Parts: sequence; structure tokens; C-alpha cells
Amino acid sequence: MSGTEGVHPQVSTRDLVRWAEALAGVARTGLGFTENLYEQERFQEVLKIAADIRAAAEEEREAEHQFEEWLRSVGMGVAGYVTPKVAVAAVVGDDEGRMLLTQRSDSGVWLYPVGWADVGYSPSEVAVKEVYEETGIEVEPVRLVAVFDGLRLGFALLPLYSIVFQCRVIGGELKGHPLETRDVGFFARDALPQPLAGGGFWVEVAFRAIAGEEGPTFFDPPREPPWKGDPDAI
Repeated sequence: MSGTEGVHPQVSTRDLVRWAEALAGVARTGLGFTENLYEQERFQEVLKIAADIRAAAEEEREAEHQFEEWLRSVGMGVAGYVTPKVAVAAVVGDDEGRMLLTQRSDSGVWLYPVGWADVGYSPSEVAVKEVYEETGIEVEPVRLVAVFDGLRLGFALLPLYSIVFQCRVIGGELKGHPLETRDVGFFARDALPQPLAGGGFWVEVAFRAIAGEEGPTFFDPPREPPWKGDPDAI
């Protein structure tokens, strides 16, 4: 049997980033909870390996810089337990069935309004706030349409859970945020701007929600095993 038998022939950048972030999460959580000096050294070694993997995935990222950045983020006890960040988004349609999209100022990609979950707000309140801040449109939440892992699905290069609400327009005037967006607008299914964030896998789910179609909340199902499943499966 050859040394490479059983190894998946394709390892994507997304896989490398995901593995690096998972290792880094284990190491940082360990550093946050242990008081044993020997264990601290071992966790720091794991963190260095994770930084090497992350640097291999992204040529512009330096391993030593990544290691130091992760090390500075270590907290103690519960505060040191590493979990994904949380973003909250809104799928908003108009009377013509078009979807509200924003062009992100940092990347230039198009996506529904979305932002980090703010302390002191419920998820649905964040959705309402983000839509207004990014587009000038006032909305009310209708239902939850999706919860997914942004790192797994290519939405982000850091651990991220995204919570997506369908929202209904109740007022406001279309006006993009001068710092966060390059452009905003309502777009029909057959006239979507490009490029779409995450390859646009969310488009069908979003338009079904806008059309009022009943259906289960979208989520990325468990893989078997989680870290070596089909790399093309969501």
C-alpha cells in the first residue's frame, strides 16, 4: 500500500483554513483553562502548527504574526473558551419580489445586509438595525430562514455562524452606508449583480423566502465524519 493511499486527492484552501482555525481554537481554549506550565507549552506548540497551516493557505499571511495574534486573544476561564463569531443578516424583498442587496465596500461582493451580533440586542433586533444602517430601509422581522457555518460554506475565512431572517419593508428610503457599502439596490432573480458572496448558494433560499414559500429553516447538515467528509458538500 502506498504512503498516500486513503488520502483525499484534493485539499482546498478552505479545508486548510478550517483545520487551522479548529486547531487554534483547541489550543487557545486549552491555554485559557490550564494552569499547568507543561500543558501551556504543548498548547502553544499546537498553536504554532495551526499558524503554519493558516500561513500555507494564505500566502500573504505570516505564521509568526498569526501565532502572536492568536496568543494575544487568549482569555482565562469561560472568557477563554473559543467559539465562532456570530453575524446576523436579513433577506428583504420589495413589492415586485426583488431582493435587497448591498455591495460590500471592503470586498466588492454583493450580499444581503449583514453585520456582527451586537451585545445588548436580540438577533432579530440586529437584523432590523443592520438593514437600516446599511440601506436606509426600515423593516420588521418575519421568520428565521437560515443558520449556517460561514467558514464551512466559504462565506468567511474565520469561524463564523450566520443567522438569517426574512424581513418585511415598512418604510425608509434606499440609501447606502457611505463607509460599509459601495452600492445598494433591489434586484430581480434574473438580474442579480456580480460577484455574489459565497458563490451565491443562498440565492434560491432567499427568493423562496421572499415569495412566501413555506419550508424548513436552511442549515448545513452534519457531515460524516465532520472533518473528512465530501469537500464539495455543504
